[in-house]
Amino acid sequence: MSYTKKQKSTALKVALFATGLSGIVAEYILSTLASYFIGNAILQFTLIVSIMLFAMGLGSRLSRLFTGNVVLSFIVTELVLSVFISFSAIICYLVYGFTDFSWLIIYMFSILIGLLIGLEIPLATRINDDYEELRLNISNILEKDYFGSLIGGLFFAFVGLPYLGLTYTPFILGFLNLSVSFWLFIVLKDTFSAKTKKMLSITYVIVSTCIALGVYFASPIVQYGEQVKYKDKIVFSQQTKYQKIVITKWKDWHSLYINGNQQLSSFDEFMYHEPMAHVTMGLAPKKSNILILGGGDGCLAREILKYKSVNTITLVDLDPIMLELGKDNQTFKTLNNDALNSPKVTTVADDAFSFLERNDILYDVIFVDLPDPNNVDLNKLYTKEFYYLCKNKLSDNGLMITQSGSPYYATKAFYCIEKTMRAAQLNTIPLHNQILTLGEWGWIIGSKNKITTKQVHDVDVSSIPSLKWLNNSSIGLLTSFGKPLADTTDIKINTIFNPKLYTYYKEGNWNLY
Repeated sequence: MSYTKKQKSTALKVALFATGLSGIVAEYILSTLASYFIGNAILQFTLIVSIMLFAMGLGSRLSRLFTGNVVLSFIVTELVLSVFISFSAIICYLVYGFTDFSWLIIYMFSILIGLLIGLEIPLATRINDDYEELRLNISNILEKDYFGSLIGGLFFAFVGLPYLGLTYTPFILGFLNLSVSFWLFIVLKDTFSAKTKKMLSITYVIVSTCIALGVYFASPIVQYGEQVKYKDKIVFSQQTKYQKIVITKWKDWHSLYINGNQQLSSFDEFMYHEPMAHVTMGLAPKKSNILILGGGDGCLAREILKYKSVNTITLVDLDPIMLELGKDNQTFKTLNNDALNSPKVTTVADDAFSFLERNDILYDVIFVDLPDPNNVDLNKLYTKEFYYLCKNKLSDNGLMITQSGSPYYATKAFYCIEKTMRAAQLNTIPLHNQILTLGEWGWIIGSKNKITTKQVHDVDVSSIPSLKWLNNSSIGLLTSFGKPLADTTDIKINTIFNPKLYTYYKEGNWNLY
């Protein structure tokens, strides 16, 4: 069967559309992996996209060296691209389990995939020169590539990441590229010799088989790579739209990890949640309407529900999957005493900053139980602007408390949070406790009114039921600090437009952890 010039040109444009789609999604996949493995999402997305665009420029330059059968060069490039995109994620996961240089593999894939995409566009333009005049040729080729990028972005955001995850999305893209290039091979096969046709046919069978095997073994490979990295057995692992959630088990204890960072262990989580909840509630003159920002595991809500005067608890967590775990996962339901299913608790899947901006309700106590500010995304939830919002949402005698990282491992970050809260016109009292699985950890209480250390020491928790660690004598220890382990005299206030906190956090004494 012979094909018209229009049909050949259409097949070529569809290939470019697929390249644009898979190329942009590959950028997002590698950026997400880099954020998960290395941290600092904004930095990683910036680096990956920049590296890939630079590599595309190199690929375009290298395309001038291809002077033989341009159609063959294009199809071979598509085949190689299909393989690289398909296996990029599982190779990164596998390397992640054995070395701290997984970032090198991620950046290497960024360069290789960028080079191949950069090769394809000028090659396709040269092929299409036989089918369309220059005026239409260039605009049509670039148009299809850019349109593919839009569809790819929508696919990744609304289908790939939330439903297929980083494990299978790359293989969908690989099959897409492979299928389109095979169609192009069929349409343009009259440009090949019989020997070349046979070699390409065999190659398509081999590549298809490899990708199919990759799909079959992808899940166990990813699980193996992750399991090597965690010292305890993984019993749950899911890449959500927002983060990577992993739950591990050792004997009768479970640990929760978000993006590779431990959030809690059932072994000692009460040494974190009891001081945070009961010191603050003990200081609050009114404790009817409570807001928790973060805390999707439900443990903080468990402690707050011990107060009969509490009428409503609104818990806001960005990730609906984390809320589902807190509500429905048997491990968490047992750990939090089914707190998130209490009629007093309302859960909201939303960004904490946006929720406060839209909400006009005043709260007696606000608990900020969010992950550490180790990137620019989380940094905004520890800024002067955020603490102003919290202050304005407190009732007249209201209090707030925020988890503040470690005064030992991230000294400057800890005191930056306190200074920032004071800049938001909150009176502060820092607290800390030794969490066995996390090390020295801290919180900072913020009050609209004057607050003293003596008030903290006078908090009486003797009537609070089912406390595992906290008692009246231990409360006095929470406010006792030695000298800071870093010079804190010139610490800057953290703001949205001048984010300093995450830098202090990264510069901490984490090598001692």
